Amino acid sequence: MDKPSTHRLRADEPGTANARRKQPGGRTPAKALSGRTGPTGLAALAGVAAAAVVLSVAELIGAFFTARATPLIALGSTFIDFTPSWMKDFAIATFGTNDKLALFVGMAVSILVLACVLGVVAYRRWALGVAGVLLMGAVIVASVVTRAGVRPVDAIPALIGTVAGLIVLRILVTRLWRMQQWPDRAADIAAKEPERPATTRRAFFAATGATAAASAIAATGGRLLSSARSNVAKARESLQLPAPAEPAAAVPAGVQSRASGVTPWLTPNKDFYRIDTALSVPEINAQDWELRIHGLVDREIRLSFQDLLDAKLIESHVTLTCVSNPVGGNLAGNAKWLGMPIRDALAMAGPKEGADMVLSTSIDGFSASTPLEVLQDDRDAMLAIGMNGAALPLEHGYPVRMVVPGLYGFVSATKWVVDLEITRFADNKAYWTQRGWSERGPIKTMARVEVPKSFAKVPAGRVAIGGTAWAQTRGITKVEVQIDNGPWIEATLAEEASLISWRQWSLDWEATPGPHYIKARATDGTGEVQTDKRADPVPDGASGWQSLMVTAE
Repeated sequence: MDKPSTHRLRADEPGTANARRKQPGGRTPAKALSGRTGPTGLAALAGVAAAAVVLSVAELIGAFFTARATPLIALGSTFIDFTPSWMKDFAIATFGTNDKLALFVGMAVSILVLACVLGVVAYRRWALGVAGVLLMGAVIVASVVTRAGVRPVDAIPALIGTVAGLIVLRILVTRLWRMQQWPDRAADIAAKEPERPATTRRAFFAATGATAAASAIAATGGRLLSSARSNVAKARESLQLPAPAEPAAAVPAGVQSRASGVTPWLTPNKDFYRIDTALSVPEINAQDWELRIHGLVDREIRLSFQDLLDAKLIESHVTLTCVSNPVGGNLAGNAKWLGMPIRDALAMAGPKEGADMVLSTSIDGFSASTPLEVLQDDRDAMLAIGMNGAALPLEHGYPVRMVVPGLYGFVSATKWVVDLEITRFADNKAYWTQRGWSERGPIKTMARVEVPKSFAKVPAGRVAIGGTAWAQTRGITKVEVQIDNGPWIEATLAEEASLISWRQWSLDWEATPGPHYIKARATDGTGEVQTDKRADPVPDGASGWQSLMVTAE
C-alpha cells in the first residue's frame, strides 16, 4: 500500500504567489542553485560569454572595414589618447617595447571584470543589464568614430557586435532564470517540453562553452580574412628601391666596440625599438599614399609615393632615440635610411615668413611639432622610404616616415606620415606637447654601459667594459668610466661614422674581488660633458650618469 504523500508545495514552485513574483524579466530569484557554482557565478560566466560574442562578431565583420574600427583597437587607442604622461612614461619604463602587449593584457582583464559585473547585473535586474551593455556599446562606437581616418560607417561592426552580445546574454540569463525557478525539475521539464531550452547546469556550461568556441573561431576568422584581403605586405616585399643620388658615406672599419656583448653598431630592422601610439599597424597602399604640405606656404602641394621615388634621394646612417628612454635604456637604434630631403619638399611649398614649426601628422592621428629650421638645414632630415637597404617595415612607418637627426622621436619621427602643416609654435600643439611634454626635443648627450650587465658576476682580473654613446649632430669626443668613486678613466672610442650616428667605446678593467660600482659619462663635440643631474624623461628626456653594480669573484 502506497504511503500518502507528505509533499508540501514550496513557496517558490510554479503556481505560488512567490513564484509568480519571480518570473523572468528583472526579478531576483531567491533560491540558490545546488552545486559548487551558484547563480552569481553562472551569471558572471554568461556575461563573459556575451562579451566574447561582442568582440568576436565585431572582429569578424570588421575585416571588411577599417582595421582601427574593431573594438579592442579603438578602445585601446582611445585609452592611449587619454593616458596621462606619468602613466605612459611608467608603462614604457616598466615594459619597454612590450608596452602595447601590457596594455592589451590590462584591457583583457578590465573587460573580463566588466563582463562579469554586467552578467550578474543582467541576471538580477535585466533592465539595468541592458542599460549597461548599451552604455558599453556606446563607448565602443564613440571610440571607433573618433579615430583618425575612420568613417561613420566603420561603427557598423561594433553596433552589430553589441546587438549579438545582447542577444546571447538574454538567452543565457533566461536559462539561469528557469534553472532558478525549477532547480529540481529542470530535467523533467526538458523531457516533457523538448521545445524549451535545456535548463540543467551541464547544458548551461555546454551552451557557454559552445559560445566561447564560436567566438574564438569568429575572431580568428576575422583576423585571417583581414590579412587575406590586405596586399600591403606583399606590395612592400616586392618594392624595388631606387638608388640614392647621394649614397651614405662609407662606414669606417672599427666602428664596433671591442668589448664583446655590446649591441651591433647597425641595428637590424627586427631589433629596432618601436614606440608609438598605434595599436594596429596602419596598412597603407603606397599607390594610394599622399602627403599634403599646406599652412603658411606660398602654394599647397601634394606628393605621391611615385614623386618620392623620382626625387633625388639621400642615404644616411642616423641614430634615433626615444624621449622615454631612461638613463642606460635601450630605446635607441642606428640604421641606414633612404629618403627625400624634407628641405626639398618644403622648398616646393615655400614657407612664409613668420612660420617656425612643421606639424606632421600620421594617418592614425598622431602629430609631432618640429622646428622649421631643423628641417631646412643640412642635417639630412628626410621623408624616409627605406631602412637598412629594404623598404620600411610596416611597423616602422611604411610607406613613408620622417627621420630627423638630433631630435627625440616625439617631435620628429612621425610614422605613416600623411600631412605637413607649416605653422607656428604659438598657434598649434602636437600630440605629446598637449600632454605636458616639451615643444622642442633636442637629444641630450648620453653614455650607456652595456657590458657587464648590472648585478652581473664577473671573474676577478681583466674585465671588458663597453657600451654606446650618442649626441646626434654634435658627435662624441670622449667617454669616461669611474670605478667605485675613483678617478675618471678615459675609455677607448671606436671609430666615428658620422656626427648623427652613435659611437661605441670600450675599457679594460682589472677587477679585484668584491662588489664594485661603475659609472660612465660622455663629452660631445662642443666640449660639453654629460650632466650628472638626474632628470626623468618628462618633459624633454632623461639625464644623469648611469650607475651599475657588479661583483668580481
